[in-house]
Amino acid sequence: MTPHPPRLAAFRYRDFRLVWIAELNSTTGSQMQTFAVNWHVFQLLRDQTTTLTLLGHDIHLSAEALGLGGLGLARIIPIVAFSLLGGMMADAYDRRKLMIITRVLAALLGAVLAVLTLTGQATVLTVYLISALASGLMAFDLPARQSLVPHLVPPEHLTNAISLQTIIWQLATIAGPALAGVLIGAGEHVGEAAIGWVYALDALLFALAALTLAFIHYRGQVRAEAMSWHALKEGMRFTFDTRIIRATMLLDFLATFFSSARTMLPIVASDLLGLGAAGYGLLATAQPIGALLAGGFLALRRAIDRQGLVLLVSVGVYGVATALFGLSTSLILSYILFALTGAGDTISTVIRNTIRQVMTPDHLRGRMTGVNMIFATGGPQLGELEAGVVAAALGVPFAIVTGGLATVIMTAWIAWRYPRLRQSTLRSMVSAEMPPVEGT
Repeated sequence: MTPHPPRLAAFRYRDFRLVWIAELNSTTGSQMQTFAVNWHVFQLLRDQTTTLTLLGHDIHLSAEALGLGGLGLARIIPIVAFSLLGGMMADAYDRRKLMIITRVLAALLGAVLAVLTLTGQATVLTVYLISALASGLMAFDLPARQSLVPHLVPPEHLTNAISLQTIIWQLATIAGPALAGVLIGAGEHVGEAAIGWVYALDALLFALAALTLAFIHYRGQVRAEAMSWHALKEGMRFTFDTRIIRATMLLDFLATFFSSARTMLPIVASDLLGLGAAGYGLLATAQPIGALLAGGFLALRRAIDRQGLVLLVSVGVYGVATALFGLSTSLILSYILFALTGAGDTISTVIRNTIRQVMTPDHLRGRMTGVNMIFATGGPQLGELEAGVVAAALGVPFAIVTGGLATVIMTAWIAWRYPRLRQSTLRSMVSAEMPPVEGT
């Protein structure tokens, strides 16, 4: 009988530990910046309205809801524009160096935003622009990072490594918004300057992450031939021809597009629950706490049975909890429901990423991740825009509830459209349908 792998097995490897620590720093900084940017835009546009004339009638829209939704558009454009290039670069160049460079540039962007805010020169336009540039860096960082991890641990410990990486996100989305909320709340008497110091701390965390990555031993292999039109077509053909990978990407996109409640949190906290910046920061910790509990459970488990069915159920829970969250006017109930969305999303994320990494040859991992980024990151960012427009016209509760219901419907459609996904284990999915790959 094959022995079960030890719990937290991936932490036994030095390079993985260093990457984990670096990612915890940079993701915490990124979450602090996201929280601060959302609150910054909300404050800059607070109580303003925009009038849209349609068929001779004036429609008054909330500028703050549109402004928050517009952040999604500002973040998605560079991802769509550069993710395929980022994927090719992850297959062609030293993935470790790419990760260091993106963090150095992210630190510089945070520092610029801090200076502009502390000197009172920040505007909605500059905040949008810097958010877009930071999002563009993600298009180069994520393919390199996800392609690097399978080289830092043995194959039998990859699921554990991905679970531990998912926990990074949850820890960061607890610590980042909570710390930013406390700093902004404590500094409300100095106004916009408090937000500026959050941006400065974000820059420092990115700089520390870059320094940590400089100490890892792994250097990787450089494949210059990956930077070509032929290589791009090869990666896209593999990704879309593999039905299970295609199904997980579609599920990811649809769920995050319709259930993007997080971007509406400033309005939910302020207008529906009567909370200030500190309360907004508290509510923002609910989703990552639920996700952290689910991620910890997965990291301590030695195996997951019926991965496809678990994936579909977890996304369904995410949609139902989102819909109920939109109906809640109680802080306690809202907190629990928002935590459930985090738990469902984390379980599905670990399973989706494991399936993709196991099914993809190493020389295609960067390009597969680049293609997937358009779906995985584009879904929530476009969802922020969709939620902002619907919320501005019909109200925040309507936008959140209908988004959650749409997620449930789309999950049921995916389960019907891809029966192997709901019926199979990971091993059977990998062996059932593997398209031919050039260069192997």
